[in-house]
Amino acid sequence: MKKEKQAAAPFSGYQKFAIFILAITMFTVVLDFMVMSPLGDILMKSLNLKPAHFGLAVSAYAFSAGISGLLTAGFADRYDRKKLLLFFYTGFIAGTLLCGFANTYPLLVGARIITGLFGGVIGSISMAIVADLFDLQHRGRVMGFMQMGFGASQVLGIPIGLYLANLWGWHAPFLWVAAMAIIIALVIAVRLKPLTKHLQVKQEKSALRHLLSTLAKKDYRIGFTATALMSIGGFMMMPFGSAFAINNLHVTQHQLPLLFMVAGISTLVVMPMIGKLSDKADKFKIFTFASVWMALMVIIYTNLSVTPLPIVIGLNVLMMAGIMSRMIPSSALITAIPVLQDRGAFMSINSSLQQIAGGIAAAFAGMIVVQKDKFSPLEHYNTLGYIIVGISAISVFLLYRVSVLIKNRPKETKPQKEQQVVMEEEAFLIE
Repeated sequence: MKKEKQAAAPFSGYQKFAIFILAITMFTVVLDFMVMSPLGDILMKSLNLKPAHFGLAVSAYAFSAGISGLLTAGFADRYDRKKLLLFFYTGFIAGTLLCGFANTYPLLVGARIITGLFGGVIGSISMAIVADLFDLQHRGRVMGFMQMGFGASQVLGIPIGLYLANLWGWHAPFLWVAAMAIIIALVIAVRLKPLTKHLQVKQEKSALRHLLSTLAKKDYRIGFTATALMSIGGFMMMPFGSAFAINNLHVTQHQLPLLFMVAGISTLVVMPMIGKLSDKADKFKIFTFASVWMALMVIIYTNLSVTPLPIVIGLNVLMMAGIMSRMIPSSALITAIPVLQDRGAFMSINSSLQQIAGGIAAAFAGMIVVQKDKFSPLEHYNTLGYIIVGISAISVFLLYRVSVLIKNRPKETKPQKEQQVVMEEEAFLIE
């Protein structure tokens, strides 16, 4: 009864602010990355790009984000997380501005690399902050709100971005994201409190040894592998989503914002529900059911030909519900793996491997998908769907191991006692 009462406890005012500012920060980072997909058809036509070239532009962000995360992992637990967040968010803003001023394919790829070097680390820092401020019993709800940034980017961000792109060209959405991010950075600087409790846990290892020791732990490697595999599916399908909808399904450029908007609204409805359910039910069971549902919808969607818009929208909503319903329980489980003193390094490595795996997937997808000319249907898009289903089955097995690991973990280990003390102190400070 006590645990149930704790899980249902409302968040404090500052906790609500922390969730909001992290969610809106992730909104801009996700939007910067996600907008590449709806702009895909415009970019491929305006810059005369083949699918392989566009896949490289997407993977450039992912590879640089992965490398950046690995380089910073050893230092992630040695600084105030607020300062780290502001440093990398400022770099992200600069990279996004460069995307807005790029006028050739090489300059665009270079700008995406810079954006990835900074933006790719922000998610791991945000997850470490969430793990610092909220215990596992509350983390499902928090993850639900955090993932709403993904849905919001589709409901508001992508349609507005496409509208701006149709008015002023594909540069406009990047300039708009940078303008929003500058305002958010100022709010973080003024309102977010320093996060330094992890600094009280003495670190006797060098940054390099801390990185290597984190990588060496078997339990951590299970979580790393599970996260990397789960990211592959999204990175395979996402870059060519708009090109597939326009050239294969015959969705028009003016109907595309509606397609993304409806899918985004559905995720805004689903995310909080799945977040609350993840705090009440078994997280692995929710993940497994969502994985099976996603696999079914991916196979149906990737095998479509010319289809009426209402059916395309309906299938897209059902597919996105499955994809997003996997993310919340899996994120909540994986954040429970590391102990306090390894949390920043773990999140950085986890994010890095996720991005690197996604970069490989995007580049690989660009080699599989073929388009004979600018207006021809994409070929072999359904092959990506079958690959995604196979990888999803493996990820279910790996997350099962993560679930068992957490359930079998001793309750009275020293690191956990330290973690509980820190959480109690943090709650006292917040109140």
